[in-house]
Amino acid sequence: QVQLVESGGGLVQAGGSLRLSCAVSGRTFSNFAMGWFRQAPGKEREFVAAITLRGNFATSADSVKGRFTISRDNAKNTVYLQMNSLKPEDTAVYYCAAYRGLFIIATIQMPRSYDYWGQGTQVTVSS
Repeated sequence: QVQLVESGGGLVQAGGSLRLSCAVSGRTFSNFAMGWFRQAPGKEREFVAAITLRGNFATSADSVKGRFTISRDNAKNTVYLQMNSLKPEDTAVYYCAAYRGLFIIATIQMPRSYDYWGQGTQVTVSS
């Protein structure tokens, strides 16, 4: 089975930084593209960033471009989301997800495309 466990969330002031981690179980990590999504109360789950299985290409939502960076370390079976210059509107539960399909922009931005999900980690940005 594939399991994803997020960590690194917390409370931070606006302008601060956090680094989220997602540890993936098993030896199948390198077979998945990975994504980060977030969901605020009462809102739909929103795409944040994604990275190919080898880490050679990454993309992110316009709302976080220049502030958030996704990366992965296949040797550690871990994907990261470095979040800088945080804003109150970044407040949400952040989810890590794994995708077995082709890395197509329109596809990897859709939550329904992903095969496995973590439990989420809360990020709260105060003003």
